Amino acid sequence: MSAAANPLKAKSGPAAMPFGAHAPSVTLPLAFILTGLLALCAGMGWLVLQPELLTTYHYNQYVIAVTHLFVLGWICSVIMGAMYQLVPVALETKLYSERLARWHFAFHVVGFIGMVWMFRVWNMKQVGHFGSLLAFGVGLFVYNITRTLRRVPKWNVTATAVAAALFWISFAVTAGLSIAIAKCSYDSTEGLATAQGVRTFVNGLRSIAGFLSRFDAIGAMHAHAHLGGVGFFTMLILGVSYKLIPMFTLSEIQSKRRAACSIVLLNISLTGSYITILLRSPWKLAFALLGVLALAIYGWELATILRARKRQTLDWGIKYFLTAIVFLFPVSALAVVLCWPGLPLNTFTGQLENVYGFLGLVGVASLAIMGMLYKIVPFLVWFKRYSIQIGRAQVPSLAELYSARVQALGYWMFLAGVGSTCVAAVFCSEIGVRMGCGLLALGIATLVFNVGLMLTHLFRPKARPFTLQTPPVPTPA
Repeated sequence: MSAAANPLKAKSGPAAMPFGAHAPSVTLPLAFILTGLLALCAGMGWLVLQPELLTTYHYNQYVIAVTHLFVLGWICSVIMGAMYQLVPVALETKLYSERLARWHFAFHVVGFIGMVWMFRVWNMKQVGHFGSLLAFGVGLFVYNITRTLRRVPKWNVTATAVAAALFWISFAVTAGLSIAIAKCSYDSTEGLATAQGVRTFVNGLRSIAGFLSRFDAIGAMHAHAHLGGVGFFTMLILGVSYKLIPMFTLSEIQSKRRAACSIVLLNISLTGSYITILLRSPWKLAFALLGVLALAIYGWELATILRARKRQTLDWGIKYFLTAIVFLFPVSALAVVLCWPGLPLNTFTGQLENVYGFLGLVGVASLAIMGMLYKIVPFLVWFKRYSIQIGRAQVPSLAELYSARVQALGYWMFLAGVGSTCVAAVFCSEIGVRMGCGLLALGIATLVFNVGLMLTHLFRPKARPFTLQTPPVPTPA
């Protein structure tokens, strides 16, 4: 009897991975992920149709709308959904409440769709209303993950990064709501709601908004953007990769001190950067350099982890993620340039700010997420459909759920799109931006195609029964 026919000798494959031990129902992260993919397609389609959004200065209603579509609809949706799956697994505990997570999904979807639409028509009062719904969902998310962190049996650098990211996303949402309310004209809160809690909430935001109104509007917007971009996205990329990269490459952290130092320095850098950007202080350069140092230490540790790996071949999902890490270097260089004291604000520097934001959101955050999706979605589908059939039937491997050739093609298209779009944005070329975003759209289409292939296994499983091999009949001499 062959090994394939013998359940005891058959490879357990993904079942041997610890992914399913503490994870919630797979439908929960899949709902967030699919919502994020729809937002990504809509956002990139928007840029293809209106390339002038990247060739003009970013302080206008349409750029703010499409930015929030990428940030809230795509990046936040996928990251939050993935955290519901990965945090319990990475920290070896159980999610506090799946019910709260489902409520969070409802508030999140209604909130970000309403915010993007109201930003587009520049109705700031309605932005505040929909933003409050989104903020309530974020509150449920932060509470849920915080209660999950309290169950962690052993605190580590990943748990520290997740806890810091929860703080920064809470701060970012509060600051964003305050900026929106500062642009509204509520004479009183009596007609807004009768509930004392709602009036207290709005009055608190109005107090913060009154404080923020003392500062420059663009400075407040940039400070708010860094809270989310660096405090939530980058912090999680660093913290979660300290767990997932060793897991997927069969390695381990080489220096816990180095890993912890990168997280601590990044938090200090963000704290100082927020204050100095808000005040337009020349000291923001010092804190930017401190952030670059934190990322350099992270890169050092990540390189040592990869050198010590036992799995020498890197699959395309890991290549996506590591390429996103490489993009942190030009983003850091742009951050230092834009923080330089006395830098004039002209058309060229304004376009550099556009490239800085675009490269951070699309080149770093989006590419890293796409790489992790090629790890998370196949397992979610495999675990849902095939985990109970291990030992009973021949089941496909994770790599067989999608096309690696399409994945590789999407990688090169996405890289070409990022590079050409950045160059075109610097030189204010609408045709170049449209072509670059078209390449990005094709790269995204390959991801959507592969996710579609993965999801087909939920409805048309391809498990096959074991076949018994009959031993050959001996031939007489």
